[in-house]
Amino acid sequence: MAWAADNIQVNCIVPGFIDTALTEAARRDVAGLEQRVVERTPAGRWGKPGDVAGAAVFFASSASDFVTGTALPVDGGYSSFMA
Repeated sequence: MAWAADNIQVNCIVPGFIDTALTEAARRDVAGLEQRVVERTPAGRWGKPGDVAGAAVFFASSASDFVTGTALPVDGGYSSFMA
């Protein structure tokens, strides 16, 4: 909030479970992880790097000029899932 008057926006992307080389071992080695993530994620899948890229492009573009102090979940609905 302190930098908004200087036209500096501070936001963050909060990625969910994304299918990357870093998560490959966990998906393989942690029993049931793949199924638990898919079942809990309303989108019914793990995210792809491109899913996060879209949010990054938005924040880097002028389309987000009036957005500041925001944490944007990119998680297929995982964080809003109610059991």
